[in-house]
Amino acid sequence: MSTTTQKLRTIFQLTQTEEAEIDNELACSEPWTPLCQQVNPVIPTAIVYCEGNFGKVDGKTANGLVRHSHNYRILSVIDSDCAGLDSGEVLDRAKNGIPIVGNINEAMNQAENTPDYFIFGIAPSSGLLSAREKSIILNAMSQKMSIVNGLHEFLTDDPIFLDASIKNNVQILDIRKPKNKEDLQTFSGQIHNVKCPRIAVMGTDCALGKRTTATILANELTQKGLNVVMIATGQTGIMQGAPYCVALDAVPSQFCAGELESVIVKAYETEKPDLIIIEGQGALSHPAFSTSSFILRGSCPTGVILQHAPKRLNRIDFPEMPMPSLASEINLIETFSDTSVIGVTLNHEEMSTDEILTAISGLSSELGIPVTDALSQPTEQLVNIVLSAYPLIASKWVEKG
Repeated sequence: MSTTTQKLRTIFQLTQTEEAEIDNELACSEPWTPLCQQVNPVIPTAIVYCEGNFGKVDGKTANGLVRHSHNYRILSVIDSDCAGLDSGEVLDRAKNGIPIVGNINEAMNQAENTPDYFIFGIAPSSGLLSAREKSIILNAMSQKMSIVNGLHEFLTDDPIFLDASIKNNVQILDIRKPKNKEDLQTFSGQIHNVKCPRIAVMGTDCALGKRTTATILANELTQKGLNVVMIATGQTGIMQGAPYCVALDAVPSQFCAGELESVIVKAYETEKPDLIIIEGQGALSHPAFSTSSFILRGSCPTGVILQHAPKRLNRIDFPEMPMPSLASEINLIETFSDTSVIGVTLNHEEMSTDEILTAISGLSSELGIPVTDALSQPTEQLVNIVLSAYPLIASKWVEKG
């Protein structure tokens, strides 16, 4: 067993089968460079704070930035539980060259120059910072790093942080801070003037990988020559650099559908895309999240791809709430909105390779629609969900190819 596998077993309590699979994949894999590193080196550099949460549900912001970022070149991730590992090994069982370090001092030491940004990469359900986390952020500011904060607690409203930003000549970016109410849009119906397909990536729970699936799909279709726009609806997608975005869970409910609609209409009029992909949030059936309903109302999607974790028995953070079945969620979405679920993508947490393949085959047969896993299976399967549902998109791809 490799040293990497030993440490991953300690952190994530892996089974013997999973340990063997990781050892095999690490032995066979070649180092690769993630999207966040395939960028112009003049873009801002950043370290991401994710203490105790990297590779876990509440570390989804850090996880997403390590996999994909146009806005920042990620230098390292701070999480003492995983220190010494490569972040790609923890997330995807393949090295990506972004190290995990134990603290901010180690992050500074391994950087050639002071990083431009310190990103808070944890997304707790409370949306608030602890006193210790605030002190860590203030320390980062004292070392001349600007701050990227995706929580509901806005640092620009705190005089202590405002004073620190002035004293140290650094910025604070509160990603979720909404526009002034006089600048917010209500739903107008203009979404029906958007003539290209609009696909929403929805889910049966939160923290399932909807954004990751949407990003992979957008990238793959773009590489095939199609003009694709992805609409980010949460803080991580905004941090990653999505040019068309709105943090829906920070917008007053009266304006959620209208704000999303206006972003999609602007993207359509500006980019003239072949296809628009909308990142989903939460789950329509989940009583703790209303953003799913606003996404369906504001985008009026022509199709939905539904993300699901077959081994997840209960909702994240709600152990008393059982997960819904795929069939019930599909029925709810198609009843609530004038749309169709065109395919299913899996989150393979706690699943072996054999279990993933069995689930794909069984669910596809049961539901009568294509099923894949965006991370573990060939991306062509994900692309084919779209091309099968929209033959005209397929013909455009052929023409442009």
